[in-house]
Amino acid sequence: MGFKKKDNQIYYNPIRRAVLNHQMIQPGDKVAIGMSGGKDSTSLLYFLDMISKQKRLGFEFDIVPITLAMGFDMDSAPLEKFVEELGYKLDIVPTNIAQVVFDIREERSPCSLCAKLRRGILYKRAREMGCNKVALGHHLDDAIETYFMNFLFHGQMASFEPISYLSKTDITLIRPLLYIEEKQIIQFVKREELPVIFNPCPVDKKTKREEIKHLVNGLAQNYPNIRDKFIMGMEQGEAENFWTKSMTSIK
Repeated sequence: MGFKKKDNQIYYNPIRRAVLNHQMIQPGDKVAIGMSGGKDSTSLLYFLDMISKQKRLGFEFDIVPITLAMGFDMDSAPLEKFVEELGYKLDIVPTNIAQVVFDIREERSPCSLCAKLRRGILYKRAREMGCNKVALGHHLDDAIETYFMNFLFHGQMASFEPISYLSKTDITLIRPLLYIEEKQIIQFVKREELPVIFNPCPVDKKTKREEIKHLVNGLAQNYPNIRDKFIMGMEQGEAENFWTKSMTSIK
């Protein structure tokens, strides 16, 4: 795949800003990237690869792409090819998560258990691969949606942390796309023709988070700078109760 030579500063600058503001990546880090095959994690690998190779942080760092085979019928070949063309080998971890969540447990609200199982396996594999950090593809819209979900469903005014140390696994979790809007990622993926694998999960697009996404988009029509204001809140924030330890599990 030959990537188009265009100016990507509109994407790189916010990512670099998020990484530097929250000291997400340091010299000597080995960063695992959780790859789902979706647009967010695919873009995250592309961006962090370029940032590392071009030393936009002033140094290079190691990257390890990891994906979990969930047990669904999904063709990972396009993702493997994309990863290889960037110079890496995709580490594919077999799991029975789909069977546990949908067949054994028959979860009516499966997202929470699924996320817990995925995170546990991903963090364990990252440590086995010698990584000290795990990067996830959560973007600005995810952060805003999480804030509203915590507020509406839990009565908590908090979003997920940009960076957090997980003592049980000795892994630091980072979210470098925190200042990037979802629509920017969509535009970038289309422009660069990055591979996006269809999500076969039976509850995809049928969750509470999808409802909140529509709520945020509706607010943005009346308050176009709502996302910029949220970033201001985060940067001024580092407020004591603004961050929660993980993404809300409500779906």
